[in-house]
Amino acid sequence: MKVIRLKSNPELYSCNAYLVLGSWNTLADVNTLVDIGQDGFVIAEIESISTGVGKRPVEQVVLTHSHFDHAAGLGAVKRRFDPIVRAFGKVEGAGSPLANGEIIRMGDADFEVIHVPGHSNDSIFLYSESERVLFSGDSPVNIQSSDGTYSAEFVAVMERVCALPVETIYSGHDDPISAGARSILLRSLENIRRSAGRRAYRSA
Repeated sequence: MKVIRLKSNPELYSCNAYLVLGSWNTLADVNTLVDIGQDGFVIAEIESISTGVGKRPVEQVVLTHSHFDHAAGLGAVKRRFDPIVRAFGKVEGAGSPLANGEIIRMGDADFEVIHVPGHSNDSIFLYSESERVLFSGDSPVNIQSSDGTYSAEFVAVMERVCALPVETIYSGHDDPISAGARSILLRSLENIRRSAGRRAYRSA
C-alpha cells in the first residue's frame, strides 16, 4: 500500500487529504482519497501521480467526517473523477452510509470502519490490520494532558484501538506519526483515564 499526503491550499483552512494506492497499481486496487479539503486544490496533484493504467485516479472517496474543511471540496472531486463516495453520516453526494465494523478496500488493503463519537457524531477511524495503519481524522489520538473531558464511548474506542498493533497514524491536520505510534496511543489512554479519575474525585 502507498499513502500520499496531498498538498492543501495555503490560502484556506483545510485538512490533510491522503491518496491511498496499491503497491503496484493493479486493476484490482481501489484508488481512494481519504478526505478532500475545502476545495478542489488536490485535483492537480492527483493528476500528476501515477495511479495505474486504465484506472481512474480516484475511484473512491472516504470521509473521516463531514466538517467543511474535510468535505467541502467533494463537488469538485466528483465532477473530475466521478468516484464512489462513502461517509458514516448522511453527506450530500455520498452513497450508502458506512457502518461501524464494516470492512472496506482502500488501495490494496482492507480497512475496518470504527465509529468514534466525540469530535463529531459522524467521525470514524479507518484501521488496516495488515498495514498497521490508522487514519484518525480529527479525533484526538495524541493527548498530552489529563485536563480534558471524554465520553464513555470515546474511552471505549480508545481502549480498543490501543490494543491494536498500530505503527503509523495519519491524522486530519498533524504530521503523520510513523515512530512510536503505539506508545503515543497508550500515553493518550493513560491521560484519558487520569482525566476521568480527577472528575470522579472532584464529584465525590
